Amino acid sequence: MTPSSDKELNGLDNPSFTGEDGKHYCSSLDCAAQGPEEGRDRGPSDIKLAYTVMDVPPWYLCILLGIQHFLTALGGLIAIPLILSKELCLQHDLLTQSHLISTIFFVSGICTLLQVLFGVRLPIIQGGTFAFLTPTLAMLSLPKWKCPSWTQNATLVNASSPEFIEVWQTRMRELQGAIIVASCFQIFVGFSGLIGFLMRFIGPLTIAPTITLVALPLFDSAGDEAGQHWGIAFMTISFIVLFSQYLKDVPVPLPSYQRGKKCHLSPVYLFQIFPVLMGLSLSWLLCYVLTVTDVLPADPTAYGHLARTDIRGDVLSQAPWFRLPYPGQWGVPTVSLAGIFGILAGVISSMLESVGDYYACARLAGAPPPPKHAISRGIGVEGIGCLLAGAWGTGNGTTSYSENVGALGITKVGSRMVIIASACTMLLSGISGKVGAMLASIPSPVIGGVFLVMFGVITAVGISNLQYTDMNSSRNIFIFGFSVFAGLTVPNWANKNSTLLETGIIQLDQVIQVLLTTGMFVGGLLGFILDNTIPGTLEERGLLEWKHSHKGEADISQLISKVYDLPFGIGTKYCAVSWFRYLPACPKRLPGGKRMDELKAAGQESSVRASSERDSEIGADTRI
Repeated sequence: MTPSSDKELNGLDNPSFTGEDGKHYCSSLDCAAQGPEEGRDRGPSDIKLAYTVMDVPPWYLCILLGIQHFLTALGGLIAIPLILSKELCLQHDLLTQSHLISTIFFVSGICTLLQVLFGVRLPIIQGGTFAFLTPTLAMLSLPKWKCPSWTQNATLVNASSPEFIEVWQTRMRELQGAIIVASCFQIFVGFSGLIGFLMRFIGPLTIAPTITLVALPLFDSAGDEAGQHWGIAFMTISFIVLFSQYLKDVPVPLPSYQRGKKCHLSPVYLFQIFPVLMGLSLSWLLCYVLTVTDVLPADPTAYGHLARTDIRGDVLSQAPWFRLPYPGQWGVPTVSLAGIFGILAGVISSMLESVGDYYACARLAGAPPPPKHAISRGIGVEGIGCLLAGAWGTGNGTTSYSENVGALGITKVGSRMVIIASACTMLLSGISGKVGAMLASIPSPVIGGVFLVMFGVITAVGISNLQYTDMNSSRNIFIFGFSVFAGLTVPNWANKNSTLLETGIIQLDQVIQVLLTTGMFVGGLLGFILDNTIPGTLEERGLLEWKHSHKGEADISQLISKVYDLPFGIGTKYCAVSWFRYLPACPKRLPGGKRMDELKAAGQESSVRASSERDSEIGADTRI
């Protein structure tokens, strides 16, 4: 394929969306990659997309990009059930693990549809959250919920016996109840508009230690999995690093079809789009070759045995072709006070992360910054998603996926219809029992290698929030350093000295134990208190830069209603009662019909002008 006539192809420019005239379009990530000379005059309003949030790409493009978003989220979706399986006493029951994977796929599809259609209405994927993992593991580590010793021995486990089923389902039901109750708090915070008030007191020095401590305590899980065979684990890491860092700018010529060009080869940046999937697949394939050639030991007690692919092969034949997850499939949820308070810490962390994702998603999707009512509605719908996840029994909640927000900048397609197609893909994968069974059969060292990369990135994302603060300030260095170190030290001490925390009241003891063994709660609370009590300027604390980066530069009066209003005419044609605009999660209508007509006319003119420019470049009408 010949280079673009307008500008040189760069590593982040996806030629899959080349117009018929040969022009390429620059996403925000592209502009950052071009350097100061080329990108210095570009602002957010200059970001060019193949399809913006309101556009509808061709159906085949929706399907392909929808599958890509599903594959981008795949690593996080399957990691959560696999980590939970050990604490739920399921490490030797692969069939049930596959059912958990199918359930989280199915619920994530439902939650994504709700978020795109009725929530914040941006093209953003919903899925399981690591913020819930830390309090969940703390709750399941209580003496009451520790797994019986016989469940750790594969020869003693009969996965179909009523005794074993009751062991793991009682733990799952307890977890479900805690998630359901804690999700009600998120629903209240969202739909009441309280999230806007809380954000006044929460800045980078609260968010940085909270998100950092989501992943740091999981080093033990990653080490246990990778330690089954460090050679395989490091090979998986090497593949992921090679594809995502060294080969990300290397295009792979693939057959494609465009009007005017017919069939031809187009360079596609596969290594940049699918580094985790490709690295996992190659390592899995190599494990299969080493198993067939008997290089890996067949003795169950030998080091490296769990890297074999045949020890988990039976689950694929046992899994049904179709299995429809349903609410209460593990029984009626139960509730305990300790679990609720622990999961609440995860809910708060998840909300903070999602608000940042909304602003980033809007910028990359060509939408104006989300107004308060859209943010409130998005958080509220995420709460409903957590409620559904608890009812279905995923063992986790739901949150917005930052990885998929980044994928928008790579593909330059910000259309809602693509995410709707991705949600349908997740629903179909959740119904197919074979898909979950296949993913549950991935060898442990391969999963461990993926965990090492994934948890490291999550830790770095938390630390990256410090870019908004003045890190030359001894005040900020103290707050962050002390919060993170205390978030590691206090849980470690509480786990070893639980008897010293006993008060004589069992329920209170459990609450104290769960909260003090949840690092993100300890670190986040200390960061919040210290940041709001130790004197410091707004600039020093990073609040000015934080708010500026989330404010955006678009005119708030234009096109807001087109993107963020409720669908199907709700609030305009239907349910258009006078008190509707007073609800925090509902769009605000400006008084005066004349002013509204002017805003609509301005919005239509802007939309037509932008669409005309894009149509002339792409050569197709993409406007709704």
